[in-house]
Parts: sequence; structure tokens; C-alpha cells
Amino acid sequence: MRLKNVRASRNVEDRRRTGGRAGAQIGGVGLLIVLAIGYFAGVDVTPLLEGQGGQQSAPRELSAEEERAAEFSSRVLATTEQVWGQVFPEHLGRQYTPPVLVLYSGVTQSPCGGASGATGPFYCPADKKAYLDTEFFATLSRQLGAKGDFAAAYVIAHEVAHHVQNELGILGQVNQRRQAVGEAQANALTVRLELQADCLSGVWAQAVDGLLEPGDIDEALNAARMIGDDRLQRQAGRVPQPHTFTHGTSEQRSRWFATGYKSGDVNQCDTFSARKL
Repeated sequence: MRLKNVRASRNVEDRRRTGGRAGAQIGGVGLLIVLAIGYFAGVDVTPLLEGQGGQQSAPRELSAEEERAAEFSSRVLATTEQVWGQVFPEHLGRQYTPPVLVLYSGVTQSPCGGASGATGPFYCPADKKAYLDTEFFATLSRQLGAKGDFAAAYVIAHEVAHHVQNELGILGQVNQRRQAVGEAQANALTVRLELQADCLSGVWAQAVDGLLEPGDIDEALNAARMIGDDRLQRQAGRVPQPHTFTHGTSEQRSRWFATGYKSGDVNQCDTFSARKL
């Protein structure tokens, strides 16, 4: 993704100079399983990682790699601000207020609960902030098999898409419905929510097509496949259990991203009315 001439967003809150590294003593397959359980099963596993090197530490200097990750994230965020800042008034008849992106290292707190590298990137509607441990980019590439800068950009765009849903009132409506039904039905609603965010990420990708390099869309589609619920459950040594899915299958995630990208139309992302996901 060509970001050299893209401005950096001012809506970034960088907390990485303070805080501990959660999970410092968990490595290899163990860390991958904990990450999968936490992020993709929707479980806060921060307590499992506390005491593994996650205690508070003195302020520290950021590495060159961390600085690059922040710059990259800030510029990707700026592209989402431009895209949704145009889509909202032109197609949805309202103004867009962008979210804040919180960069943290290891562990942090949010109104939605504790955040750690194990929970993965997430959006908190209570404070309208997206939370990202930039180490997740390495996890995405090295452990989950989703390589490339546009795979990382897709992750940011997906969390911003949840903010778009929040601005449109979709998140609140879905949360109310989830509280009134059983676990399996609540999970099914969450899947539709996540697939819609994938589709909205595709709409963003179509809008920034002029910044894309050859292979970028393939990177995003591969990332969507690599983090499908069915694949992650197999990677964790389990037989996929559809009633426990919270994000959608690999095929669903990649297809809905492609739907958004090919159409460039927010109206094509109505996963809640779709008969087939």
C-alpha cells in the first residue's frame, strides 16, 4: 500500500511507552492457542497472561520497528477518515466523527474491559476507540499466515468498520438483540456483525484503490481466510463447531470483503437481511 504521501491521523493515542508486556513467558504454540481463544472466541484471557511478565514497567523508548508500526497505523487510519468522511454525507446523509486509535504494548484498560495482546485488536463502543497492540501485526504474519502490509491495513479498517456500525446505530441494536436470546443465537448475530465489518472494509479498500499495489487485495483476502473461525478452531486442534463461531468462516469472511470491494456500496453490506452468509 502506497502511504508515503498520505497524511498521518491526529486521532491516535499512543500508550506504548508505559505498561508491561503481557505473556512474555508464553511462547510458540501456547501463545498462539491463547491468542486464538482470546480474540476469536471472544473471551478475555488477560488473567491467564498476568504474571507472565505483564507487570508495569518504567517508561521506555520505542524501537524503530514500533515507530514504523505507529506511522503505518496512523496513515491507514487517515485513509479511513477520508473515505468515511465522504461516504457518510454523500450516501448516508449524516456527518462522520472518526474514532481514536489506541496503540498499546502488552496490556491496557478500556471501558469495555482489559485489553491485551491476547484479546487482539478490538473496538470499544463505550469510548469510541479502537485498540491495537502493534505486536499483533507480527502475530498476523508469522503465526496466523496473513502476510503483507495490506493484511495489517485490513485489520485496522475492520476495527474502524465497527465504529461505522456504531455511528449508524447498528452496534447498539445488535447488542440489545444479543441480550434477549440464547448463546447460539447471540453468536449468530455476532457473526453477521463481523461479516458486515468485513464488507465495509472492502468498501474502504475500493475507495483507496489508487493507493493499492499489485497483490494488496490478495493479501486482504488471505488475511480474511486465515482468521476464519473454522480455520482457527482447526489450528487449535478442535473440530469446528459452527454454533460457537463469532466471526464467520474463512470462506464467508473473504467473500464478504470481496463483496464490499467489488461493489464499493455500503448498501451491499446488509448481512442482517442476507439469506446466505
